[in-house]
Amino acid sequence: MRVLVVDDDEDNVEVLVMCLTAFLDWDVRAVTDGREALEICWSTEFDVVVLDVEMPLMDGPHVLAALRADPRTTSLPVVFLTANAEPALGDRLQALGALAVLAKPFDTWLIGEQLAEFLGGR
Repeated sequence: MRVLVVDDDEDNVEVLVMCLTAFLDWDVRAVTDGREALEICWSTEFDVVVLDVEMPLMDGPHVLAALRADPRTTSLPVVFLTANAEPALGDRLQALGALAVLAKPFDTWLIGEQLAEFLGGR
């Protein structure tokens, strides 16, 4: 499984990368900026993008919109991570084309299982 993690919180990135690489042996790349994420997504194939909602320069919803607007990434699965627990936000993100929305802090033992479940067990 090839995963791109996009989050401006380096601690979250470190923990998430560790969970997905050490526990599941997935191929994970991480960036802290939405603009960089787009450049990478348009040049490298991923099975899923795990995307923070609130980031400087370009937030998660804008990254998702740009991914959906480009034929190379229009169907790329995106799972959001957010500390905002409002159900309306989750509904809005899914309406924009997100596969799922997970809460921060995430469960380090379950995050890989949750992602695999969202992706249909791939």
